[in-house]
Amino acid sequence: MECVNWLLVGAGDIARKRVAPALRDAANSELAAICDVREDVARELANDLSVDEVFADFDAALANSSADAVYVATPVGLHTELAVRALEAGKHVLVEKPLGLSGADCERAVDAAEVTDRVAGCAYFRRLSPRYIHAKEMLERGEFGQVVAVRMTYFTWFNPEPDDPKYWRVIRSKSGGGILSDMGTHMFDVLIGLFGMPVSVFAKCDNLVHQWDVEDTGTMVMELANGAHVSASFNWNSKTWRHEFEVVGTEAKIDWLPYDAGPVVKTVGRDIQNVDLPNPENVHLPLVEDFVRALQENRAPCCPLAEAAKTNRLLDAVYQSAEKNTLVECGG
Repeated sequence: MECVNWLLVGAGDIARKRVAPALRDAANSELAAICDVREDVARELANDLSVDEVFADFDAALANSSADAVYVATPVGLHTELAVRALEAGKHVLVEKPLGLSGADCERAVDAAEVTDRVAGCAYFRRLSPRYIHAKEMLERGEFGQVVAVRMTYFTWFNPEPDDPKYWRVIRSKSGGGILSDMGTHMFDVLIGLFGMPVSVFAKCDNLVHQWDVEDTGTMVMELANGAHVSASFNWNSKTWRHEFEVVGTEAKIDWLPYDAGPVVKTVGRDIQNVDLPNPENVHLPLVEDFVRALQENRAPCCPLAEAAKTNRLLDAVYQSAEKNTLVECGG
């Protein structure tokens, strides 16, 4: 396949800021069609990007667009349903994160990808970031020694009004959860990609400031397969900001301060180095280009659906632990 023609489903914030430009700008990629139940929103984005094919009905878009592949950029509650329908229509699929509302929800899409034999992935773009690749290579070379601790932190302020287009993120039936489903899943995926699935988790989730049906605070301690401890805290209730990821080994450690920007601080013994590993301006661009190459090379994308489903299973375990106030085993 020389050029992949895309149908973008969902014309909201992430589609406008990152996804649509990436589908347009990636090598051997063309944004051919846009679909949104709000046809005026879809048409506005299509006009901005000179896209001719516009749809308000998903089934009509699948049947009548010129697309080979579908990018699902809707609220989370629609991810698996639309992914399954696209796969069954013979399309390749790339889905925004998290893959679904729960681990069980994700399995529908995982099974559909296996049955239809289409290329299908989830948009955990950090697996292609220079700092993730750097950490992965350090692990493979044994530079950390024995990994003994991982620390993850994210806090910021999020308090959308009911008429805000992002308000769906605080409605559990549409989002699957609060700060943990939104930002936590990105960091959980990095953890799983580097170290595999944690074996257990103990978590507390609360609403300390906002009165939603999803959490505004989540704190957890996890155990990795080698016994190392992971501490993680996430907050949507502070007007300050921090976003960090740290891996500590017996011989070395790395700090991403902040998580997506600035230098990586690498410490070996007492020697401290700043390693410049900038991300691309549009972090979705490498994701789309990897997916296009996966189609051309007949291989899996950077995060296939079965791998993405692990993050949802970990999130399930976190919520179960918080609800029951007990340690929960995560499974494979």
